[in-house]
This record gives sequence, C-alpha cells and structure tokens, in this order.
Amino acid sequence: MNFDPLILARMQFAANISFHILFPTINIALGWMLLFFKARYLKTGEQSWMDAYGFWVKIFALSFGLGVVSGVTMSFQFGTNWPGYMKTVGNIAGPLLAYEVMTAFFLEATFLSVMLFGRSRVSERTHTLATLLVAMGNTLSAFWILALNSWMQTPAGYEMVDGKAVVTSWLEAIFNPSLPYRFTHMLIASGLTTAFLIAGLSAYRRLKGDNSAGVRHALKTAITLAAILIPVQMFVGDSHGLNTFKHQPEKLAAIEAIWHTERGAPLLLFALPNETTRQNDFALGIPKLASLLITHDLNGEIRGLNEFDQHPPVAKVFWSFRVMVGMGALMLLVSWLACWQLYRRGQLPTLMHKVLVGMTFSGWIAVLAGWYVTEMGRQPWLVTGVLTTADAVGPASSGMVLSTLLMYLALYIVLLSAYISVLFYLASKAAKQSQQADAAQPKGTLS
Repeated sequence: MNFDPLILARMQFAANISFHILFPTINIALGWMLLFFKARYLKTGEQSWMDAYGFWVKIFALSFGLGVVSGVTMSFQFGTNWPGYMKTVGNIAGPLLAYEVMTAFFLEATFLSVMLFGRSRVSERTHTLATLLVAMGNTLSAFWILALNSWMQTPAGYEMVDGKAVVTSWLEAIFNPSLPYRFTHMLIASGLTTAFLIAGLSAYRRLKGDNSAGVRHALKTAITLAAILIPVQMFVGDSHGLNTFKHQPEKLAAIEAIWHTERGAPLLLFALPNETTRQNDFALGIPKLASLLITHDLNGEIRGLNEFDQHPPVAKVFWSFRVMVGMGALMLLVSWLACWQLYRRGQLPTLMHKVLVGMTFSGWIAVLAGWYVTEMGRQPWLVTGVLTTADAVGPASSGMVLSTLLMYLALYIVLLSAYISVLFYLASKAAKQSQQADAAQPKGTLS
C-alpha cells in the first residue's frame, strides 16, 4: 500500500501531542491544588490535609515524568518530520521554546525534588515555597507553549524577510490576538481535568472503604472546584468563540458547518457535512441560535465556507467541537448535582461515587476534542497565512514515518494503560492502608 508521507507525518505528530498533552493538563492545576492542600494544613494543623498532599504529590511526580519524556519526542519531530517549520518560523518558535525551558522547566525541575523528598530536610516554609515555585513553573510553561501555538493561529508582530518570519515586536508576537483566550481557556480546562481526576480517584477510595478525612477533603474540594469552573469556562469559551469569529472565520464556519454566508444562522446540533457536494446531507438545528451566540444578534451574518479558497476538514472539526461541548455539559450536570448532594445532604450516595469514578478522565476527553478543533481548524495552514502544512513536511519516506508511527502508538498504548493502572493501584493501596490504620486504632478513640 502507498501512504502519503504528509498524512503519516501529521498522524505521528497528532499521536505524540495527544499523548503528551494529557499530563501537563493534569499538572498545571494539580500543582496549585497541592499548594492549597499544604496551605490548609498550615492554617488548620490537621494532618488529613497533608495526607491528601502526600497522596496527590505522587500522582504529580508520575505525570511530570511522562510529560517530560513525551515532550522530548515532539521536539525531535521538528527536525525529522517538519524541517520547513523551523526553517521558516524558527526565528520566532526557537526563542519562545527556549524561554519555556529557561524560565519554566528549569524552575519546576529544580524545586520538584524539594517538593517530593525535602519536607523532612527543610523547613515547612521552604517546602511550601518549593510547592509554589513548581506550580508557578508549570503555569509559566503553559504560557510560553500557548504563546507559540497562539502565534501560529493568529500571527502578529512579524514580517517576512527572504521567506523567513522575523520578529518586529516581541510584545505583539507573544501577546497576539488569541493568546489571552487560549491561555485562560487552557488553565480552566486543566482545573476541570484535575478536579474530576481527584474526585474520581477519591470516590474510588471511598467505594473501597476509605473514609479518612484526607479523602473527604480532597473529594469535597474537587467537586466544589469543578462546579465553580464549569460556568466560568462557558463564559470564556464564548469569548474565545468571538475571537475566533474575528480572526479565523473559516474555522468558525467549519465548527458550525455553515457552507453559505447567511444571516440568522441556525445552531446545528447534528449534521452530516459533505465536502464533495459542499452542503450538509442532514442537519438538525435551532433557528438563528448560531448567529445569536456568535454575533450576539439574532440576524447576525456568519460567513460560509464557500467564501474561502481553503478551509479545514469540516466533519472532523464539527464533531470534535460537539464532543467537547457535550462533555462540558455532562461535567456541569455531574458537578452541580454532586455539590447539591454534598452540601445539602452532607454526603454523596453510592451511585454518585460510581458516577464520579466513571468521570475520572472526562477532562482528557474534553481537552483532546478541544485540541483537535484548534489544530485541525487551522488546516491547511501550519502557521496561518505564513506556512502551509504541506510546505513544512520533510523528505522522510513513507516507510520510515509509518514504522515510527506504529512504534509510538504501541508505546503510548502501553504507557497510558500502565499510567491509569498505577493511579488506581495507588488509590487501592491508600484505601487499604487507611482501613488497616482504622482497624489498629484503639476502640473509643476518635479518628
């Protein structure tokens, strides 16, 4: 069989970034959650908060390790599969990636060992400071990476000189039109991913018989955080959509599967986009709602895909967006219901614990779907208006790219399966240790 090297290279990078993004998405917010647990311990003196910290810092370390390793493989591909990328925009991408390493990665890597192993060797203040700096490092790392990705989506502060992008204003390049929305959206997405991960594993420990205060603290904190962040994310998502409508109208048209420019466009709940006939074979929508949401006017005009010479793959972008929104709606329902049960009734029923376990990795699904909308919605451009994906791909043969793709996929399946297994193993082990501690406690002693 003959395979297109461009398609294979895209598939390989998609596989790598899909695997990699899972772990920073957890750690960005988890670092701040650890700081919150530590702050509560310092304020209340309750050991249960440090028990929660002790359990989740292990998850943080495991996620950090996998994130670093998978990030390295992506950087290799810039040279092996995408040499045209650095050749054309390396004057901008190179410094931004270097800033991420120098100001963020070194910061978190330096103080990670203190956070993990240094509590008995340094003062509480120093250990808390190390936790703070690691959390800041993770967030700063996300800032630089998203600054580069946002620049690729909405380039600014540059000019082309001899076929290469040269910076004219670093301030405009870094704080390009879409950065504030993407960065905020990603931070909240990380918070939701972490909240449901903590809630899911904590619920799993409760089902295993772990009634320790540390688990109750973590579960309540995670549910509350999720219930607060979901409405905020909906507001930020709306603002992000308006920004996309302004700067990437073809992506917005693909998200809504709008082929012809129209006023009062419907919001399609279900559609079967057909790129051959350039229409939807079937569509079910709410009249005028797309125009209202996007333009804040019932009769607002939305440009259709037929007005653009090039546009992204419609069906993939359309359905990825709806998976993201659908998962967000499910998160809203579960978190608000769990919050009501927890604060109104004082406890969660067994069924809700099981639901939370099922939602443990729901954040990953939403993040991946959103990331696919972002990346596929930019096609055929790698850097909008500057460099197409086809012009950036290298001369590697189909056989070479295919063999490494299969190797990566096999490795990632094994690593992801092992990661999830270890998380539930650690949760089961912690639950068992808690039960043993309760059994060894003398009768009549308050836990």
